[in-house]
Amino acid sequence: MIVDVEFSSVHPNGIAYLDWTPRKLSIRLADAEGANPARVRFASRTAVELRFSEARADPMQQVLEIDLPQDGSPIGIWIAGLFGTASIQDGDSGYTISDVPGGIQLISQAAMVRVRKNANGLTDDERDRFLAAMGTLNAAGSGRFRDFRDMHVDRPASDEAHFDVGFLPWHRCYLLDLERELQAIDPSVALPYWRFDEPAPNVFTRAFMGLPNANGRLVFTAGHPLESWITDGQLGILRSMGFLPNARPSSVLSEADTLALAPFPAATQYRNFADMEGNPHGMAHTSFQGSSFIRRIPLAARDPLFFMLHCNVDRIWAKWQWLNALYDPAETEAFSPSDTGRIGHQLGDTMWPWNQVTGLPRPSTAPGGTLAASPVIVRPGPSPTVRDLALIPI
Repeated sequence: MIVDVEFSSVHPNGIAYLDWTPRKLSIRLADAEGANPARVRFASRTAVELRFSEARADPMQQVLEIDLPQDGSPIGIWIAGLFGTASIQDGDSGYTISDVPGGIQLISQAAMVRVRKNANGLTDDERDRFLAAMGTLNAAGSGRFRDFRDMHVDRPASDEAHFDVGFLPWHRCYLLDLERELQAIDPSVALPYWRFDEPAPNVFTRAFMGLPNANGRLVFTAGHPLESWITDGQLGILRSMGFLPNARPSSVLSEADTLALAPFPAATQYRNFADMEGNPHGMAHTSFQGSSFIRRIPLAARDPLFFMLHCNVDRIWAKWQWLNALYDPAETEAFSPSDTGRIGHQLGDTMWPWNQVTGLPRPSTAPGGTLAASPVIVRPGPSPTVRDLALIPI
């Protein structure tokens, strides 16, 4: 038996990059040898387990057997990582396709269940791959990271991203853009999140996010990729701790309290939840002291920790959407239109700078071009709208 498989999640490097959202694969019989359908079995090939279903709405199964039509017409199969489990390196997951009942292996596909993880729990190798990719993106101030720094500056650019209902969608797109650029450097990397309502002693070390000297300048281990970090023509990162490295910022709202900002159901649910822009989000930023870059909107993106902070903000929003099944932004509970009418904060508005629109009421420049493409995920498009990012968790 010979089968043909088409799967857009397979990267040019030959590895299928999956997460906990089911992705569709197409399989067909390529060498029909009789009048009867051919039966095949999908199963995980490693301890980093995958799950399978024949229809998107069906329960995911550990093993799936299906019949392939004798006429060679394709069948769709949905594949995802087992929720709650994840890879730690390229190719440590995968699946096999075998014939039934013979058990002859027809396809063996390496995969990675690539998800965003708590930075405090990363393996040393996961941490180092992320840091290496960030260092490469910065390239001592001459790399693509300059565009990301230039996107998150003072007004009018900050109006696109702050102090209104578009705060969460804009930063979701910002993170996704950066993450895709990191994955172009190393496909095994996903943005980790700093869970700011819990102690993160493994994050605030010289081996990871650095520790400040007496002047508030971060110090790293020798050879660390962020030792040569340059933004705005200046070497180094300013960040002074307002809490002990093995403690949590005391003023930051807990995750449970953040999720309770908008108890379901309420007509103003999203608007209430978006108050998280102040606390925990804002309080996490200002939990650092003095001249710390991360304390101020125009400077915050100069510190790589900024992206880990916002990755946690996005995770909490995604969890809130998931817990309340609020995936349709047309529902007022899922997304509340802006009262101010500001551009960039309405569902149908394209998002700056990825729309490349300049001139009032937009900023005068649009750094970075359109949203970075992914070789394994189509959505959202190169010039997304607020709706595209508010629709479902990415």
